[in-house]
Amino acid sequence: MVADGEPAALTAEPGMAGRQDRLAASLERGWFTLRRPGFTDVFMSESSSNRKPRHRGIYLLPNLFTTGAMFAGFYAIVTAIDGHFTEAAMAVVVAAVLDGMDGRVARMTGTQTEFGVQYDSLSDLLNFGLAPSLVLYSWSLSSLKTWGAAWGKFGWTAAFVYAACAALRLARFNTQVAVVDKRYFQGLSSTAAAMTTMAYVWTMDRLGVDRSTLAMPTAVITIVIGLLMVSRLRYYSFKSLPGGEGQSGIPFLWVIASVLILVLLAIDPPKVLLGLFALYVLSGPLLTLWGRLALRRRPRRRG
Repeated sequence: MVADGEPAALTAEPGMAGRQDRLAASLERGWFTLRRPGFTDVFMSESSSNRKPRHRGIYLLPNLFTTGAMFAGFYAIVTAIDGHFTEAAMAVVVAAVLDGMDGRVARMTGTQTEFGVQYDSLSDLLNFGLAPSLVLYSWSLSSLKTWGAAWGKFGWTAAFVYAACAALRLARFNTQVAVVDKRYFQGLSSTAAAMTTMAYVWTMDRLGVDRSTLAMPTAVITIVIGLLMVSRLRYYSFKSLPGGEGQSGIPFLWVIASVLILVLLAIDPPKVLLGLFALYVLSGPLLTLWGRLALRRRPRRRG
């Protein structure tokens, strides 16, 4: 007999009661909505047309682009050691292109993870810190050894300054990414720095200039570009432009500009890249100076 108010499950058979409790617990925990991998993934793949993508497979896609960029950076180091400097510079450019794609792929597929962020940062250190510095040293800075032992040390020190500044730049970016104005970079980005220096190497090597005669100018450029990465100069990030991060549409004018740039790149890639990124490097001091002058003018207008 079951007393009034007494749960019916108390009088049920032990085996049946256990199954009922497990079924109730399953419904409360949402096992049929918050799918566990294995059983429900197979079930949903067969019967539902609105199933969500399997994240385990999608996570691989952006990381493949990051790995490809890392391979290009490593290839640049190997080819520079072998004396193929044009190929080394081109490999860093390829690494920059792949690096720009992995983040977009992650956002498009909804697979942004902390692992991907950290993996991308380590890849950037190799591609835009170590690889360019070693290419610069193998290409021209090592020629300073012929000037004497002290000058030889100055050559590899300049390369190290570049690599260290790239690491500091990446660390600062990772710690301040949530609090800075996304319209601007604080300091020259490591990608732009690598593109500038590699376009310089690519152009001079293609022109057949004796790299030993460029040892001192190369050392100065290497140190200056490195210091610009850790500076507080503002550089436009282009993220607020149409088609940038968080933007949905691209105006027709930007399409035409992109086509013109691609045409120029097809005509003479190294010179066009060097010209574009040299202008971008100079834009940082000019933009910062313009901002400071604008701040100085505001109090005078109020007065």
